[in-house]
Amino acid sequence: MTSAHTSGERIGDFLVKIGAMSEAQRAEVVAYQQAHPEIPFGRIAVQLGFIKDDVIDSFLKSR
Repeated sequence: MTSAHTSGERIGDFLVKIGAMSEAQRAEVVAYQQAHPEIPFGRIAVQLGFIKDDVIDSFLKSR
């Protein structure tokens, strides 16, 4: 999963773009996040089992 992203790109969009998540998974995380806005997108995606922590770490380090 190597791909540069533009500054300000939303993590969900980035994860779909690199194939780490599907559109349906992203939508599920967004829906969950609307009910729980205090929980970051990445944490929800990990909790739901869609991605692993290292994917989030890679995204954050590349910013």
